[in-house]
Amino acid sequence: MKTHFIAIGGSAMHNLAIALKDKGYQVTGSDDAIFEPSKSRLEKKGILPQEMGWFPEKITPDIDAVILGMHAHQDNPELAKAKELGLKIYSYPEFLYEQSKNKTRVVIAGSHGKTTITSMILHVLNFHQKDVDFMVGAQLEGFDCMVKLTQDNDFMVLEGDEYLSSPIDLRSKFLLYQPNIALMSGIAWDHINVFKTFDDYIDQFRKFVASITAGGVLVYNEEDPEVVKVVENAENYFRKIPYKTPEYEISNGKVYLKTEMGDVPLSVFGAHNLLNMEGARHICRQLGIMDEDFYEAIMSFKGASKRLEKVEREDKGTLYKDFAHAPSKVKAAVKAFTEQFKNDKKYGFLELHTYSSLNPAFLEQYDHAMDGLNEAIVFYSEDALKIKRMEPISPEFIKEKFKNENLKVFTNAEDLHAYWNTLDKTDGVYLMMSSGNFGGLDLTK
Repeated sequence: MKTHFIAIGGSAMHNLAIALKDKGYQVTGSDDAIFEPSKSRLEKKGILPQEMGWFPEKITPDIDAVILGMHAHQDNPELAKAKELGLKIYSYPEFLYEQSKNKTRVVIAGSHGKTTITSMILHVLNFHQKDVDFMVGAQLEGFDCMVKLTQDNDFMVLEGDEYLSSPIDLRSKFLLYQPNIALMSGIAWDHINVFKTFDDYIDQFRKFVASITAGGVLVYNEEDPEVVKVVENAENYFRKIPYKTPEYEISNGKVYLKTEMGDVPLSVFGAHNLLNMEGARHICRQLGIMDEDFYEAIMSFKGASKRLEKVEREDKGTLYKDFAHAPSKVKAAVKAFTEQFKNDKKYGFLELHTYSSLNPAFLEQYDHAMDGLNEAIVFYSEDALKIKRMEPISPEFIKEKFKNENLKVFTNAEDLHAYWNTLDKTDGVYLMMSSGNFGGLDLTK
């Protein structure tokens, strides 16, 4: 089968391209910019485009599938050529469904926790050598690629994202998967550039639950009132399995899960991670993994990439980075950090740079998000606001919305870096929360 990727360099897209190459497909692609690690990984597989840019001549009648990434625009010349030739054009999730429509599909959804839960499930399955197809949104220890596709595996585990599928398909990605087994971890308004009201956003989850196949299974977080409402109001037939935060204790800096089989020592921390773990356990049960086997495997789970991930520093200082940027994720990460390091001086840094996080209406949701830290720092770039054509935001406004008078606010990278360099990183513990890089800050030094 011959496939062509329009915008092959994306985090998700390049992993799918590699998975198809490994499956034996002919793979070509284009992009106007490709960065690391995508560039090296595509080059290693021999599918890195020779030139950057869009080339309609690459689109030929013998192509079986064109896969369109979100990075491309509706007026993309390669897309126009594919339409002209009448080729089959797939969004990323649409193509994943085509690859898995004869398998049992397990879809992990939610505003937060979905990457971690999917990672936990795959870690446990890999530990017990149970082979499945998968797609996950973070690089995992022990896995070469974030996507795996085979002819023979019976199950496919998919991280279900509520964001749009492609420039020409404005459905949420997870609505295309039609899960046989699903999980919903939580609902907290996000992507407000697309979902203008909270109800618009919740409606995506209503539709997701409605897409569960007849007689399927939904594992859901019973501690989230919005999730509970969606589940209780669902009209289609499926089995409902609730889960909640399990009992645990912290002793000498180590987290122990309280189970019927005794205390289970863990390599991760934070109540939200233990809640995620409980959801993963229930999904693994559906896949034939007994509880004792789940606990045996989960002890060695060290976390998904950039989810409370410990950074090895040259000075041996204690620093964790987290992808948290949405309010619910920031609050969960800060809570976990303050609970784990009760007796240490705690520094928390948050970078605001997504469209939602810089929207004045959305900033209300960050109230008290940084409470419990000894030093709380927020960084956003005034230049980024100009690029996004957004109105200026004052540091005073940020402090007001965070309801934290002691908040330090930096609006350019130079000032942030100067402050960072004054700190002794061996004194205290550091939590760095961003889906960016704090204006190029090197967290290892």
